[in-house]
Amino acid sequence: MTLHFNNLDPHDPTNVGRVELKPSSSHLYRSFGKRLLDILLVGCSLPIVLPVILIMAALVALDGHNPFYFQLRVGKNGRHFSIFKIRTMVPNAEEHLKEYLARNLEARQEWRINQKLRNDPRITPIGKFLRNSSLDELPQLLNVLKGDMSLIGPRPMMLAQATLYPGQAYYHLRPGISGSWQVSDRNATSFAARATYDNDYHQKVSLWGDIKIIARTVVVVLRRTGC
Repeated sequence: MTLHFNNLDPHDPTNVGRVELKPSSSHLYRSFGKRLLDILLVGCSLPIVLPVILIMAALVALDGHNPFYFQLRVGKNGRHFSIFKIRTMVPNAEEHLKEYLARNLEARQEWRINQKLRNDPRITPIGKFLRNSSLDELPQLLNVLKGDMSLIGPRPMMLAQATLYPGQAYYHLRPGISGSWQVSDRNATSFAARATYDNDYHQKVSLWGDIKIIARTVVVVLRRTGC
């Protein structure tokens, strides 16, 4: 593994993402095996997952609005793609967020640092359950099949967050439904700290590493600590 610090302090969380990294993991798995694993696992899971998605969508649709949510995210090499999710927020959620942050200084500071809120007023009651159980993420399996995402990778980044992200590793990877940051103590880390997790994963991509993250993802889902 080769590191080029370019006069940056690697111990600074805001700078570590900018370190130029040369992956030390298997090229074969990175370039071929990882994608094959995605297709095999998603293909095997679809007969079980699709009925669950339809049931969840029907429950969400009871409020009379579209149960599915589509949003542009930043993908590999900076390409934009539409992410698929089950809707967990009220309609016009972005407008609600702007109004809420405008009148709540503490929430505005929390959003600026973390790009999320611990008590988000936009989330519906059923949406809270879906998020805690991670069921709202299931439609992203279609993103994996399309090749926009991987089962394991960095947390998919919103377009507006790109300027806040201090790293480069993200752009060398397909965003993941789960990943090292997703199964970490996520609520205690800032948005910029994701770069540290992404850099580490980018260097160490391996079959065994992905299997361990998948296993940890199961634990996170069962403990209902997803976000």
